[in-house]
Amino acid sequence: MVIAIASGKGGTGKTTFAVNLAQALAEAGETVRLLDCDVEEPNDHLFVKPEFTEETEVTVPKPVWHEDRCTGCGQCAEACNYNALVVVKGKVLLFNQLCHSCGVCAHICPEGAFTEREVAIGKVQAAPGNQPFYFAHGLLDIGEALAPSVVRGVKEHVDPAAINILDASPGTACPVVEAVSGADAALLVTEPTPFGLNDLKLAVGLTLKLGVPTGIIINRSQGEDRIIADYAEEVGLPIAGRIPFKRSYAEAYSGGHLLVDEDPQLREDLLRMYRDLQVATVPPPADELLSVDADGAAPFTVGKATSYQELTIISGKGGTGKTTVAASLAHLSGDKILADNDVDAADLHLILAPRVCEAQDFVGGTKAEIDADRCRGCGTCVEACHFGAIRRDGPVNDKGVATARIDPLLCEGCGLCPLVCPEGAIEGHDNTTGRWFVSSTDHGPMVHARLGIAEENSGRLVTCVRNHSAEMARDLKRGLVLADGPPGTGCPVIASVTGSDLVLVVTEPTVSGVHDLRRVLDLAAHFGVPALVAINKADLNREQARRIEDLAAEYKTRVVGEIPFDPEVNEALVARQAVVAHGDGPAAQAIRGLWSALETELQRNTTA
Repeated sequence: MVIAIASGKGGTGKTTFAVNLAQALAEAGETVRLLDCDVEEPNDHLFVKPEFTEETEVTVPKPVWHEDRCTGCGQCAEACNYNALVVVKGKVLLFNQLCHSCGVCAHICPEGAFTEREVAIGKVQAAPGNQPFYFAHGLLDIGEALAPSVVRGVKEHVDPAAINILDASPGTACPVVEAVSGADAALLVTEPTPFGLNDLKLAVGLTLKLGVPTGIIINRSQGEDRIIADYAEEVGLPIAGRIPFKRSYAEAYSGGHLLVDEDPQLREDLLRMYRDLQVATVPPPADELLSVDADGAAPFTVGKATSYQELTIISGKGGTGKTTVAASLAHLSGDKILADNDVDAADLHLILAPRVCEAQDFVGGTKAEIDADRCRGCGTCVEACHFGAIRRDGPVNDKGVATARIDPLLCEGCGLCPLVCPEGAIEGHDNTTGRWFVSSTDHGPMVHARLGIAEENSGRLVTCVRNHSAEMARDLKRGLVLADGPPGTGCPVIASVTGSDLVLVVTEPTVSGVHDLRRVLDLAAHFGVPALVAINKADLNREQARRIEDLAAEYKTRVVGEIPFDPEVNEALVARQAVVAHGDGPAAQAIRGLWSALETELQRNTTA
């Protein structure tokens, strides 16, 4: 059996559930494989503590430009659907972080100035001898965008004779699609808050669109959990289990300990959840935000700034409190443009309640379609596709030919197959992959977006949000763009941080928080973006908090804020309010101090 553990966003307890379920089943005598498919920020190994004895490189074909053959015609740049190529004064500039290794440039160039070579973008490590279960995970190299290729490498370790638990990355974009596709069941881990419900709806839309039977796990449960239970009843999905809210669980997690070792009752509960596993398949619900209509133009006021700076708030992984901090900084900062760059699983609107003034479709590439009547089944497109999206199992046409078929969930819209088809049987059509919005809030204009469920090119949609935010900052003479970035280190994060003036990394004092912080600081350093650090729930584990301070110093940066564990934070989220607007407790006071430090840093950058 293959069980995919997923969530609309990070921080819901997905990894905690996956690791502890694997441990409980293995100790009960089951043959188990735990495969960590969250290749941007794998965390399972921090709790499993395996000794890896096998390692395999994951490679993809990358284009190599040969200047001596190039005439500077620009056909490659025109054909690239990812904006990874630019021709300037007859010379080609290749942006590796945007390249999707599709092969279009090598095919289209009339001079053969592009060839392809296999380049390593990550690796898969396995620990077959790990006890009590087999463990493997993938690791995407910093600065690379093709996470699904590494996920496919991890899934090669699936054993049909075992219970395979796949810990997917958060969100609904291509790495999650790759992890969840083909699973026998998907368990979606959520929490009973408005944030949890919003992200759960996205995850449900994904798993059911993929046709995977789905159940819900409620983490940090406080009993009835009506906000989730009512939704589950509405869409006909079972609640497969609940994990209670306990501070002792958070403390065990922060130290890298397994909860089933601390609480025997939880072990029994997890075994019961598996024995009585309930999943269902119902039609995916409509994406409400994608159908939002604009209310009309808002009278945005013009400021006095002559230039602007961009402050981007990110985290190594979801659930560290990034959006919570961003919403409070929106209250505290002056004239600015707000941007929600987390297009895969946007949450900032839940607190800031934007009123949509402008809504536009976003075309994120092309989708290819095969005309079965013209297809002669030669397989040229099948062999050319770098993503395995074209198969030979299409319908038999009137000529008795078994035609090719394109899997729309695997197609990345690169546009290669229409170019290679000798019969002209494949056509590419513009593919609307999401929508972007300009809205008004009580704290300034806001640009935000929503990527469609299981759609590609989240990085391009992030760029769209950033470009419109920058345009508004210039036109309205606002001195700051305050952006809530996506979690992780992959394509949307790269698109969010490159060119920012300052990055604030929100982390938490846990073993996974420290691990993820190192990777995201590596990412910021890779792209030359200055970064500062804030520790959320800083008093949860003082030892891990000190490790974060040491790590920040290692990267020649510093911790500029420590936010204590404060029950008022959860109360504010349930009330859909920013922490600093809900009250003046310890967390609110700490966030005010954090903004003061950030404001000083931004002013220093202005005068530097």
